[in-house]
Amino acid sequence: MIDRLIVALGLLVITVAAAAEQRHRDPLTALEVDQLRDAAQDPETRLKLYVEFARSRLQKLEQIRSNEKLPDRTEQTRAALQDFLDVYDELSVNVDTYADRGADLRKALKPVIEGDTEFGAKLRAFKASLANSREEADNYEFLTTSALAAVDEGAKEHRELFTEQQETFKHKKAKERREDSSRAE
Repeated sequence: MIDRLIVALGLLVITVAAAAEQRHRDPLTALEVDQLRDAAQDPETRLKLYVEFARSRLQKLEQIRSNEKLPDRTEQTRAALQDFLDVYDELSVNVDTYADRGADLRKALKPVIEGDTEFGAKLRAFKASLANSREEADNYEFLTTSALAAVDEGAKEHRELFTEQQETFKHKKAKERREDSSRAE
């Protein structure tokens, strides 16, 4: 009896561990991680990569949604939404990190801001496509709302940062010119 209990308990632990691992899987492939690692010191390249990766997650979502015969379509849809959200969150974290370091992100933010607009439109179209089915809308409500909120907030923050950077680096450049001309005298 105790042996059975120990075996059952062991199986339960393994099952819970496997489920936790599956829920917390990395949304990036090994190749994508390598690309990001190689671009760690270059904000422009790194942020462009994150935009590309987020875009590919939304393309995957669209592919899943267009194939109504997928046996696990609901789970794949959820996974694609979660992967997009995870990648987008990492994009925003990277923007904040580079900004905190004082990096000039003006050029790097342009594709991010364009991506924000694109991602918001695609997520709104996805949400609108669910309007015909209350069950589907309920299945994806939390993730869709979370993704839209993240993109809307990210878009606002990215635009504000771009505006701040325009001012900061415009004044910095003017100050450098004044210092250069005073040294030349």
